[in-house]
Amino acid sequence: MPLSTVGTGREDVTTSPWPVPQERRTLTVLFADIVGSTALTERLDPEDVRAVQFAYFDIVAGVLRRWQGTVEKYVGDAVMALFGARTSDGLDGYRAVRAALEIQTALDRRVLPGGVRLRVRVGVATGEAVVDLAGVRDGGHGMASGAVLTTAARIQEYAPAGGVVVCAATHRATAGLVDQHALAPATLTGKALPVDVWRVTRTGHPRPTRHHGPLIGRRREVATVRDQLTRAAREHRPRWVALVGPDGIGRSRLLAELRHRLPEVDGTPVCWTVAHCPPYPEQVLGPVAELLRDLAGLAATDPAETVHARLAALVEGLLPAHRAAVTVAALGALLAAPDRSAETGAAAVRQVLLALAARRPVVVGVDDLDRAAPQVNHFLHTLFATATARGLPLAVLATHRPEHVDPLPLPGHRRQPVELPPLDTVHTGRLLRRLVARAGRPATDVVRLVPLVAGRPGYAAAYVDAARPGTPQPPAGRSAEPALPESLRRRAAARLDRCDGPHRAVLMAAATLDGEFTASAVAGLLGWTPGRVADSLRRLTDAGLVRPGARGGHVIADPALRRCASDRLPRTVRADFARRAGTALPAAHADFARRAGTTLPAAHADLAHRAGTALPAASAGRGDLAHRTGVGRAVPGIRPIGGSTTDIRSIGGSTTDIRSIGGSTTGSRSPWRRAVVTATAGDTFRLRTVPPDAIPSHDPRRVPVNVDGPRRFDPLRRSGGSGDRDPRPGAGVARAGAVVVPLPVRVAAAPAGPRPGTGGRRRRGEGVPRPAVPLPARAA
Repeated sequence: MPLSTVGTGREDVTTSPWPVPQERRTLTVLFADIVGSTALTERLDPEDVRAVQFAYFDIVAGVLRRWQGTVEKYVGDAVMALFGARTSDGLDGYRAVRAALEIQTALDRRVLPGGVRLRVRVGVATGEAVVDLAGVRDGGHGMASGAVLTTAARIQEYAPAGGVVVCAATHRATAGLVDQHALAPATLTGKALPVDVWRVTRTGHPRPTRHHGPLIGRRREVATVRDQLTRAAREHRPRWVALVGPDGIGRSRLLAELRHRLPEVDGTPVCWTVAHCPPYPEQVLGPVAELLRDLAGLAATDPAETVHARLAALVEGLLPAHRAAVTVAALGALLAAPDRSAETGAAAVRQVLLALAARRPVVVGVDDLDRAAPQVNHFLHTLFATATARGLPLAVLATHRPEHVDPLPLPGHRRQPVELPPLDTVHTGRLLRRLVARAGRPATDVVRLVPLVAGRPGYAAAYVDAARPGTPQPPAGRSAEPALPESLRRRAAARLDRCDGPHRAVLMAAATLDGEFTASAVAGLLGWTPGRVADSLRRLTDAGLVRPGARGGHVIADPALRRCASDRLPRTVRADFARRAGTALPAAHADFARRAGTTLPAAHADLAHRAGTALPAASAGRGDLAHRTGVGRAVPGIRPIGGSTTDIRSIGGSTTDIRSIGGSTTGSRSPWRRAVVTATAGDTFRLRTVPPDAIPSHDPRRVPVNVDGPRRFDPLRRSGGSGDRDPRPGAGVARAGAVVVPLPVRVAAAPAGPRPGTGGRRRRGEGVPRPAVPLPARAA
């Protein structure tokens, strides 16, 4: 029969925005079913049943519209809806749970035709599915396929009448945002093991994240913000300081650290009050109420008597006696119901803050301001403008993402944004060492995680937490990398879906080319012109999603985004991209070689490696070889055995002075070592220690190199004098260790004898064979 449907805003799209018609997406499924529908239809006349169904579907459709869900199908009197089928904001599970709770509330309040009151069970499950992008619309039956759809329908059977039950993945995605408690494991048809389920009762109060250990790598940012807050207190000129950075960069952590590090200014205590803005706030003035609780030292669960006593103590002495009682009543009403009707309470909070600022410095902190309702922004701007007009020592310290636009902008001289860049490699390693040690993980995890973390403390914590024993592990995207944590996948999916169709296509195709890529290589995969791809890459670079590579190409800036984009592609599309990569290489390798400064065969081999295609067997090296040169020629008899590797970069483009880029060389303490230096790009090399007997003395491409200490590498030292001595006290004299530099055979070594006029001493760099062209990098 005809049924009412909903238009769901941004997810109501009927055409595919880019050449891939399907995607593997992590989405959330809501399944709602009426309790006792069979008895109801037996009792009512068919016309009355039709009227009840229409009213029921209209209620459910209206709720789904508000929470941006898409109706996948109507099954009798049941409704299945998808969240995140077309676009994701990283909060698909939370939106689905909020929609489920609202459906229950709406049905409880509504009497349907014939005096019927309906009760429904709702199940919410999160998992991977293949989504037909062109079919994502209401009533688009079959738009998604996957076990998650069946799971949602099965777990709703374990919900009580009028209840909402969620699976383990949805439970983790909504932890801290809603109140939920575990039920007995559910035995589902077709599942080998029982499934853990939770019942959600209501939305919860936001709880600030607890931070442990010292802050690492933010000394400059802390000093900048402390200076701004101190000047606001000393000069009585309010300042608005914004901590700006992407998710996972450590905005909340820095806000908590600043509160700890600035307890007073010139001996005067600083009054701090901090609020956290939850996503999709149910109560628009909730952050203002949290500011009040922080001022008064109240908890969300305190009884009414405690609340009244604390509020009376807060306003005592700050406001005139005749206004104290009215103010306390308004503040109490705000805490009881911080919705739009509590404007009087918000004004009372503003009066209290201004009265406090007249006595001592006040700092108002708001975390995740980009999530706040307009009423919160209006509250803060009015407070700031009033404090400025009165010359009070007040500062607003807010955190938000870079894309946040202030609806009420301030003059430039009164607003101080502090951007939080990613941590460098050294500080990232320090942070990871602390995290893995606290989690009881081996220290070797640090080496694997440093390139995946990309300098974001939140990423580091997510990877370490995902590796804890007992933590569910999602499928690994690449065999050599740990699985991408669920929280990072949600964030990456939201960033990817903020791109329009062509830009998203470029990212997803480029993600299949590990490491650095060019516009020509991506154009070959998509069947586009290089100019069209280059224009998209420029826009993605401006948005911070892509950055220039070391060899003139491009690199996806966020490793989590790269993995999420690659995992979105179905197997058929991956196979098609692999086929296209094999045919597109001859057209693209000339541009790649020009950018990399290498030969065409080398570029061809490197592109084939990045595209995941194999070179012909005749092109591969022969023999028992494990170390290859940048042009695909093997170094006979050399095996890299054990040891760690350290990237080192030549200074000034020559091979005469190479310094460590990060970390120690290897685990040994001896400063005199033998090593194999493999050229990876122009002036970049990789150092790997090997046993002395692994380097044949007759190898024509052997170059003497000293490894002097754990931090500095000199590929060539003078053959005589103090330069050949071990720097350790009492170590005596040591000769240079043997090092093999794999270079093309056609490159001849320079004469090793002394040059005239040098007094028998060889100049630095003399005698070192140099490649005719820079060597291309091997893909990771």
